[in-house]
Amino acid sequence: MNGRLVALGDSITRGGGEPMLGLAGSPWVQLLADALGLQCENLACDGATAGQVLHEQLPHAGERAVLACLYVGVNDTRDPGWDAARFAADLEAIVAALMPRARAAMLATIPEDLGRPTAAPKPREASAIIRAAAGRHRAVVVALDDLAGRDLVLPDAVHLTAAGEAEIARRALAALVARGLAPANAAVSAEPDRSPAALAAWRRHRAAWLARDLRRRRRERVARDAG
Repeated sequence: MNGRLVALGDSITRGGGEPMLGLAGSPWVQLLADALGLQCENLACDGATAGQVLHEQLPHAGERAVLACLYVGVNDTRDPGWDAARFAADLEAIVAALMPRARAAMLATIPEDLGRPTAAPKPREASAIIRAAAGRHRAVVVALDDLAGRDLVLPDAVHLTAAGEAEIARRALAALVARGLAPANAAVSAEPDRSPAALAAWRRHRAAWLARDLRRRRRERVARDAG
């Protein structure tokens, strides 16, 4: 394939995940673009909501992309002021504008076990909205509802490891292959080092992440109680 992949979303799409097991970390959209032989134009920004993607990223998306990738909703559902109707309207506007600009569009759903404290049940509600929009516009869906696990997700249950980014890329590629939009022999190149030394180093690193996140949760709980 020749051409361009354009990506919109938040920090999960912008960043490459926490390095681990020999994986330095690349954004899932970059891994996907590499597997497809496409140039990746990543417009995602940390903390972005659907409204911010609509007004701040979409105007820079350009025209004539081979594939448009959108992963948004994590920050919307973690917001105490979650507004499902507003999210649905913003998402619909984004997807409607993306479809004429790309041969295909891809939308990712939201992990149900999102955040500490958990954002449930809002992620499930957001994923239903995402699937409905994808169905109306015949966009490809990458199902991330069950994305979880110590090797894939950091202790905050939001951000990903390098292996987590690679997992999204593999799921995205499989969804494209299933729709006949990618060659069956395409593959994501990101294999972790599972030697005893690498596994031991990762366990120590993750324990440090967990300790930091537990302190963060404690501070937030104290602040909530004080308020």
